[in-house]
Amino acid sequence: MEYVYAALMLHKLKKDITEENLTAVVKASGGEVNEAKVKSLVASLADVNIEEAIKAAPVAVAAAPAAAPAEGGEGKKED
Repeated sequence: MEYVYAALMLHKLKKDITEENLTAVVKASGGEVNEAKVKSLVASLADVNIEEAIKAAPVAVAAAPAAAPAEGGEGKKED
């Protein structure tokens, strides 16, 4: 996942997503670089319009918290 994050950071900074740049970002963040994964990601992203992919991605919506139980109701009956 760190490779995808690195690619998104490069995109945001308007830098080319190349093997060299991706490797530099992963190394700078303290990660270990797997050259095969870097090559695969760069090749996979070659024909992808990242801006369009971001716009088309579904947005996770947080669920509303459950309603608190109503107070009162059936309490103790006085004798």
